[in-house]
This record gives sequence, C-alpha cells and structure tokens, in this order.
Amino acid sequence: MKALLFRILLLGSVLPFAATDRPVCAAAAVLSRQYYSSWTYQPRQRYYARRFYYKPTPTYSGYSYHYAIYYPKRYSSRPRYSRYVYYYNPVRRVYWGRFDLEGEPGKQYSLLKQADRKSNLDEIPESAFPPPGEMPVLPDSEDSVRIKPIAKKNLPDDSAPDDLPAAATKK
Repeated sequence: MKALLFRILLLGSVLPFAATDRPVCAAAAVLSRQYYSSWTYQPRQRYYARRFYYKPTPTYSGYSYHYAIYYPKRYSSRPRYSRYVYYYNPVRRVYWGRFDLEGEPGKQYSLLKQADRKSNLDEIPESAFPPPGEMPVLPDSEDSVRIKPIAKKNLPDDSAPDDLPAAATKK
C-alpha cells in the first residue's frame, strides 16, 4: 500500500515540471543543484523573467536564486537585447552577464567585470561585455559546477501575435 501511495505522489509531482527546464520530478528538484522556473511576462518592463535556482554548495540548505531575463523581439522597445538572456542578481540588484542565444555552443556567456555591473541594463555599454566563453560557475560556489544554459527552444514564443498578455501589447 505504501509503495502504491508513493507512486501516486511521485506521478503527481512529475506533471507540473514536465514543460519546464526543471528536473523531471519534485524528488529530483530536491537533489539537483540548479534549475530554472517557468517564464513569466512582466508587462511594465516588457520582458520575460524566470528564476534560476541554485545551491552554492552540495550541502547548502535550500536554494538561492537569480533572474534570467529575456526581451522578446516582437514587443521589445529594446530590439538589440533580444539576442540575449541577461542574468540579474536580485540581492545586489545588478546585471552580471548575458547568454548569447545565437552564439557558438560552449562559447555563449559574457561575464561582466564587477565594475561594469549595473542595476539598469541601459547603463551597460555594449563594449563592457567581453567576448563570450563558457558558462560561469554557480554563484558563490567553491567548486567548478557550471550554470546550465537556457535552451533556445525553451524561450517564450514571441512569433505569434497572441503570445503575450493583452497588457503587453498596449503602449
């Protein structure tokens, strides 16, 4: 009976995670050092955001998180940003790097120098982003586990006219 109950609970845990970059089931999420939440649209800022959850160390209790931010081409007032997913630290309130969606696999991340990290993306000149390289290691990590990149196929669909909430299309 306990085995049957466990299977039912496990199956119920799998379904909510099936369409995201999260681990396949809740049990895997507990054991994973990193995962992404689903995308949510922020109509005032006109971008999509998702949380990047991570454990700085394998024994860290709970998760820390940063944001991954994507400006869709279709509705963005910042078309130059739509090629990238920007990483934002909500504690320090700064953008700290970006992932090039069109870059060469394995050489897609530009990590900003500490002095170039700003709270407003418009204040970071294009020249501040170094040539892209490997994904950085997990923030505050003492080992060499790298952040998992966001797959281009997992971006929100910005090609269809009705892909964004109604508030997003109003100016």
